[in-house]
Amino acid sequence: MSDSVRSALTLLTLSAICLLAVMWGWQAATEPLPSEDPPPLCTERTIPAGEKVFTDQVAVSVFNGSTRNGLAGTTLEKLVARGFVAADSDNAPKQVKTVEIWSDEPRNAAVRLVARQFKGAKIVSGPELGRGVNVVVGAAFKDLRKKDVESVTAVADSTFCSPGGS
Repeated sequence: MSDSVRSALTLLTLSAICLLAVMWGWQAATEPLPSEDPPPLCTERTIPAGEKVFTDQVAVSVFNGSTRNGLAGTTLEKLVARGFVAADSDNAPKQVKTVEIWSDEPRNAAVRLVARQFKGAKIVSGPELGRGVNVVVGAAFKDLRKKDVESVTAVADSTFCSPGGS
């Protein structure tokens, strides 16, 4: 094979490789970007009166209503250890003394289940700070109730934030 034929074949092969690389690059560059929207933490779920609600069906957010650093995060971790699904954790807009569950629905099964994790928790009306059941812990809060309450029976039809698939 002569040098000129060998050079022509080499150039033809390299041109084909370059053309394939350009086509692959163009396809990758024009492909739509993946969606950056995370899947929703939960969806609204309605449980009829008389049905049980379990911890893994309830999303909970905890807010620090004190000057103690890390109180909301630590409390949320303890609730997750009991089976609840973590939603949000931050500082509360106001300070509270012990524990308050901020909800306009004190008979809601999810609210009652979360409240039973705390000794002396008060269910009070308050703004919706995060997703799921909103708990505000204050400076006098020590720890969760020793008894782990895994479920409650709904005393009324209850709608709450429930993780998908539960």
